[in-house]
Amino acid sequence: MPRGDLFPEIGPYQTGYLPVGDGHVIYWEQVGNPRGKPVLFLHGGPGAGAGAVHRRFFDPDFWRVVIFDQRGAGRSRPLGNLENNTTDDLVSDIETLRRHLGVERFLLFGGSWGSTLALAYAETHPARVAALILRGVYTVTKAELRWYYQFGVSEMFPDKWERFQAPIPEAERGDMIGAYRKRLTGPDRAAQIAAAKAWSLWEGETITLLPDPAFTAQHGDDHFALAFARLENHYFVHDCWLEEGQLLRDAHRLRAIPGAIVHGRYDMPCPARYAWALHKAWPEAEFHLIEGAGHAYSEPGILDRLIRATDRFAGRV
Repeated sequence: MPRGDLFPEIGPYQTGYLPVGDGHVIYWEQVGNPRGKPVLFLHGGPGAGAGAVHRRFFDPDFWRVVIFDQRGAGRSRPLGNLENNTTDDLVSDIETLRRHLGVERFLLFGGSWGSTLALAYAETHPARVAALILRGVYTVTKAELRWYYQFGVSEMFPDKWERFQAPIPEAERGDMIGAYRKRLTGPDRAAQIAAAKAWSLWEGETITLLPDPAFTAQHGDDHFALAFARLENHYFVHDCWLEEGQLLRDAHRLRAIPGAIVHGRYDMPCPARYAWALHKAWPEAEFHLIEGAGHAYSEPGILDRLIRATDRFAGRV
């Protein structure tokens, strides 16, 4: 198949719900070759959930693809639940799922928040990781959060930033993440939904280099936006329960793991300097800085490199 094309649409050969404790039940599915090399897809957000398109990054004749919706996201239950929902919980859930499925080691494939979670898991359980493919690297430092939610991307998208600020009184705009927290967890359902849509659309309309109506439609949907915004904001209010600089500090734990880093030059949510810093700390991984591309997997050049990476680790390239 031509590089850069997704593989054909495919359904799962197995699905299930796995109780992981604290009242959470995660949805999981397997796609492709039941005897293939295991790969775990980690969705973004936090809170975005996985979809049918994410099955299509992998040659189904070679890969045993495992996909799951993280706590509170997608088809996992209860939807949008913030209680007992931390990065450590998600790392633990991956281990629970790995043991449940009888997998010794995974290739981890994650973009955006999925790259964060992949790094957190790999640095905690390096012996369980065969390889890493990371897109849109996000290390969740305070500077990265300020860049996207306080000052930085606001200068590139002043029109969209104005709409993002609109639900927040001017006196509270010095802490946009905190101000949104009040509204996303408050008792007023209408205010929750209005804030959730504004939060979600800010992301959906700034992740591509050029406008993409499909992302706008997805992120503007009430059902999607409410769970997505609540979970994402919940994680970012708490700095994702990571120490400042933790993922780069502990990157030495990846040195025995092969990998590929794919990052758009004009990625707005996730500035390229952090992907570059990860590359310097983990030189064993291939590094691809894609010109003329933003953040989304569908950007020119990014999808091509992601498919080439899954093919390379399958031994096809």
